[in-house]
Amino acid sequence: MGKGQGTIGRFGVRYGRTPKTKLKKIEAKQKATYVCPSCSYKKVKRLFIGVWQCSKCNHKFAGKAYEV
Repeated sequence: MGKGQGTIGRFGVRYGRTPKTKLKKIEAKQKATYVCPSCSYKKVKRLFIGVWQCSKCNHKFAGKAYEV
């Protein structure tokens, strides 16, 4: 694994720079925490594609694939 590559380091020298940097941005969006529309706390995590859940109030809702 290269130094400072983050989640895309698992690909090593394969696939080139551009696809890996695009994937890095997408993965950063989908793994981030977002503000809940119900309780306004920053506790929303992605369950799977398009489905998000707040870990504080358990509000489950649909949104975009990679971000709320």
